[in-house]
Amino acid sequence: MSEARDAALFLQLILGLSQSAMIALGKLQNPISRKIEVDLEAARATIDTLAALEDRTRGNLSAEEARVLQQALSSLRLNYVDVLKQQSSYASAEKPSESAKPEPTSEPPEAPPSA
Repeated sequence: MSEARDAALFLQLILGLSQSAMIALGKLQNPISRKIEVDLEAARATIDTLAALEDRTRGNLSAEEARVLQQALSSLRLNYVDVLKQQSSYASAEKPSESAKPEPTSEPPEAPPSA
């Protein structure tokens, strides 16, 4: 294969994995289900795969390839953290606050009425 074709295939791989991660983060519509879905485990696995590619190809990429890979990883990591923050804020909004909990009393609970 020619070097230009190899470079194009590598960039296509990076962009495909990035798109898959963005779908898993719920930032893009799933083309199969046509829904916005969040799968943080899949997103994390894809981000880790791209990080491994960055590590294993360090020193063997053109400046353009390295730049595209670095930008993809930065964007995905920021979006991953954003989704984590959103989910934690939703989870904390669903939990009753500590001040809303009833105070414990030392009185025994009332017995149910007997029939």
